[in-house]
Order: sequence, then structure tokens, then C-alpha cells
Amino acid sequence: MASMSAPTNSDWRAFLGRVWSGHCPRCAEGALFASRFRLRQDCAECGLCYRREQGAMTGQMYLSSVVTEIFAALLVLVVFFGTDWSTSTSIAVGLPIVIVFSYWFLPKSMGLWVAIEFMTDIGNREPWIEERLPRS
Repeated sequence: MASMSAPTNSDWRAFLGRVWSGHCPRCAEGALFASRFRLRQDCAECGLCYRREQGAMTGQMYLSSVVTEIFAALLVLVVFFGTDWSTSTSIAVGLPIVIVFSYWFLPKSMGLWVAIEFMTDIGNREPWIEERLPRS
């Protein structure tokens, strides 16, 4: 990615695949997370800044919320049309499934947002995507 040109479709797939597995979108070596729900400030391998500024992860919150709401809506439709459960049974089964899904998807959405910001900023030649030496 030395040319810093706009990402191609194969770049998008590579970057998204890297963050889906919890690695840096640029080098694929550094870890994205310090713990399950705590995003690192930057990559220990290539120096890519994951959190550039206060509020940089606002889009991640929207992404997580929208995907969880779509999942919940699909689950409601499956339960409504696919079962003959009562309302209380549907809620008793559906609510824990949605909560577990939201906790599972939260770190994925953080990683996806880092990749989205990285990819969109490559073409803009933003300074935060320039390669840095790893910290000693």
C-alpha cells in the first residue's frame, strides 16, 4: 500500500478480513485489541493509529447499533412466522439471543470501523495512515 492510492476491491476484502480476525488492517500483524472490548491506541507492529481523536469511534457505535437492530428484526420475523410460541416465550428466547449477538458483534464493529476509516483515508492521504516505526 506504498502508493497510497484509493483502495481496490481486493484491498477492501483484505482490510476487512484482517480486522474481522482482530488484526491491523495495514500490516495484518499487530493486534487490534488489548482485551475483548478494549481497542488499542495504535498498532505495535506498524504504528497505524486506530484511535486518532476523541469521538473517532462514533461511527462504530452506529454500525453496532444498526446491525444489532437488523439482527433483532430478522429474529422477530423468524420467531413470528416460524414458530407458534407465545409472546412471553418469544421474548424469553429472543432477548438473550439478541444480547449475546450484540456482545459478540461489538468488537467486530470496532474493527470494521477502524478498517473503514483506514480505507477511506488512504485516498485522501491523511497523515495518520503513514507508516511509522514500531515503538521500542
